[in-house]
Amino acid sequence: MIITQTPLRISFAGGLTDFADFYEREDGLVVSAAIDKYIFVIINERFDDRIYINYSKREAVDHPDEIEHDLIREALRLTGVSRGVEITTLTDIPAEGSGLGSSSSITVGLLNALYTYCGNPQPTEKLARDACEIEIDRCGQPIGKQDQYIAAYGGLRGFTFRPGGVEVEHLGLANGHAEWLSDSLMLFYTNKTRKAETILREQKANMSDNFTLVKEIKSVAQGVRTSLTTGRIDGMGELLDRGWKWKYRMSGLVSNAEIDSMYRRARDAGATGGKVCGAGGGGFLLLFCPASTRSRVREALSDYRELPFNLERDGTKVIFNMRRQISK
Repeated sequence: MIITQTPLRISFAGGLTDFADFYEREDGLVVSAAIDKYIFVIINERFDDRIYINYSKREAVDHPDEIEHDLIREALRLTGVSRGVEITTLTDIPAEGSGLGSSSSITVGLLNALYTYCGNPQPTEKLARDACEIEIDRCGQPIGKQDQYIAAYGGLRGFTFRPGGVEVEHLGLANGHAEWLSDSLMLFYTNKTRKAETILREQKANMSDNFTLVKEIKSVAQGVRTSLTTGRIDGMGELLDRGWKWKYRMSGLVSNAEIDSMYRRARDAGATGGKVCGAGGGGFLLLFCPASTRSRVREALSDYRELPFNLERDGTKVIFNMRRQISK
């Protein structure tokens, strides 16, 4: 039996610059952080040759080609596991439509578990690249590469995207600043989930027309990276707000009247900025709140469930390994 633990994430700025449509013309940049909410993948060897899969539904098949769950099907194909396993995925939050990168965390955690199960554990970079291959190339998802990389690497990171690969930067904070940053961030559930695919397909299709807007989003990411590396964290709220406004202009689907109302109430209560996580349209609202305003913001959004969290240092990792010899 193998169990992996893979973090979810919050993205501060730079979304859409991790799409090939952008970084093939100009380097992309995303700044994001892993959080202490996780996807767990359990793989257990079975006596029989069938494949059993447990997620929001249960599948029992004889061959990977018969699997409905596209990420699991392609991960089995890529790693060469074709029979005699049971795979279970567990999540700390509702996985679909959260905006916290759950699909990529599932893919990265599953690959980590499968490679370990085969006795062939892979380095972090390969886990991220393989997850991108599965989601973007094999499954045709209209997404970028940021979620796979932060799930694999964890921590607080800057990712530079180029046609030749991804440069990973650890954004180390001075003593006390990491705790200050973590304490200044709040997440509230909008009570709605959404399929990111519709929003992302629209944004991807309009990339050429909106290229200048995406460059502005990149400039916000550059500002966030500078704020973090210089310890000027108190300016993060304004940067998040600026990035959200640029993203808002990319598509009419990234927000709605209720989310707009939530954000106004939070700003009126003292939040200095924020954004909807992921593609938008639902999921979680991320807010930057000075310590003196947190209780007021919490009261202003008392109709919505808060998700307490801290930043997570580690990326995907094996937390249990009882691997038995696989029969050939």
